[in-house]
Amino acid sequence: MTTTSRIEWTEQTWNPIVGCTKISAGCKHCYAEVMAKRLKAMGTPGYERGFALRLIPERLGDPLRRKKPTIYFVNSMSDLFHERVPAEYIDQVFAVIAQTPRHSYQILTKRADRLADYFKSRSVPDNVWLGVSVENRRHGVPRIDHLRHVPAKIRFLSVEPLLEDVGALNLDGIHWVIVGGESGHKARPMKPEWADAVRLQCEAQDVAFFFKQWGGWGADGKRRAKAKNGRLLNGRTWDQMPAAPPP
Repeated sequence: MTTTSRIEWTEQTWNPIVGCTKISAGCKHCYAEVMAKRLKAMGTPGYERGFALRLIPERLGDPLRRKKPTIYFVNSMSDLFHERVPAEYIDQVFAVIAQTPRHSYQILTKRADRLADYFKSRSVPDNVWLGVSVENRRHGVPRIDHLRHVPAKIRFLSVEPLLEDVGALNLDGIHWVIVGGESGHKARPMKPEWADAVRLQCEAQDVAFFFKQWGGWGADGKRRAKAKNGRLLNGRTWDQMPAAPPP
């Protein structure tokens, strides 16, 4: 099953896996876990066990049936490189990707070490964008080095939820950075100076910058159900997208 996405930087989601487990600070208030519980309560197929990890092989062929070129976010409700997902199943996901060069696939993980290990013996299809989450210095920033050494045409960072000043970033080999605050009723605040520090580093290192949202807190530091000026940083929107490097 694929669905039209409300995520600002993609078009469709494709979830041949659902469910996950928490491994770092960014997982504390996982939006996918909350959504999975709602979908279970609604009786939605695939979520009978809520957020428990589950492979759904019957969804593998979904992109094959879509003729229109589409940008897919793969496993918005899970992590493709979760330690309990067999490498053979990941191979099946990438086989579908390789068969559909008309589509582009955005794959985001917090398991950057497994991502790098997986591609030591495999090539990355040209239509794959690989990314890692960077929520803080301790858990997030070290993932960048793992990603940098994977030969993807487009490598990106999801700096969301941005939980602190992440400091100086080496963006060598990174093509795109997304920044956003945490959403949900338990959201932790993001300070404007943290987001702007990342933006300035992207500008200095010639990396595309995309500001997604403030989340549950506004730029003024006040909590609200829907943040005022939710996508404005320094009074404007930032919607830069990556340009693939030359072959």
